[in-house]
Amino acid sequence: MPDVGHFPGNEALGVDFDGLGPYERYKLMAGLIVPRPIALVTTLSPAGVVNAAPFSMFCMVGEDPPVVMISVTRLDGEAQKDTAVNIDASGEFVVHIPDEPMAERMHRCGTRFPPDVNELAEVGLTAVPSRVVHAPSIAEAPVAFECTLEERLQTATRHVYFGRIRHLRAAPGLVDQTTWRVRLNQYAPVGRFGASFYVSTRDRFSLLTDTFGAPQPTTELDQL
Repeated sequence: MPDVGHFPGNEALGVDFDGLGPYERYKLMAGLIVPRPIALVTTLSPAGVVNAAPFSMFCMVGEDPPVVMISVTRLDGEAQKDTAVNIDASGEFVVHIPDEPMAERMHRCGTRFPPDVNELAEVGLTAVPSRVVHAPSIAEAPVAFECTLEERLQTATRHVYFGRIRHLRAAPGLVDQTTWRVRLNQYAPVGRFGASFYVSTRDRFSLLTDTFGAPQPTTELDQL
């Protein structure tokens, strides 16, 4: 087993990113900026076809306003990924946080299906009506954020969408509605760890400190 955290040699590697191509930069960034949360995004096409696709270039941007970000690869030519086409047309999408029981089906949603194929039906996930947006939510997902498009940024290689959360759908018992805390002992999302590798989030530790700054271990997960 490798000695994790030990790097052989006396000198750290230095890489000039300006001297690399997009592919090399992607491989380094996607392999080093890990683990990443995964957004399983549902959208609805102008023809009414449901699309579902996973994105690990995804993050929380802020809480006031409540905004999340997803980054979608920009393809050469006019044809773009269904998620980008649908968000551009409707200004709506739903971000789901996949957990361990649905991880394999989430991964299969990344298959390049034709635009007229409903990925949820293909992989065995259940679409349920959303409360605010037209795109459906996924019944099996522990968390669904219904979003409307707040802002769009286009780069040479990416469509970047900032979505304002309008409604939250959470699994029964996941959120304490008195304290608005997540019951973390009931929450097991998965993360992306580069290539086709994923990680679970069950192996957890706390860095809470006492008044002298010493770490204090805890097994309490019912707190943020």
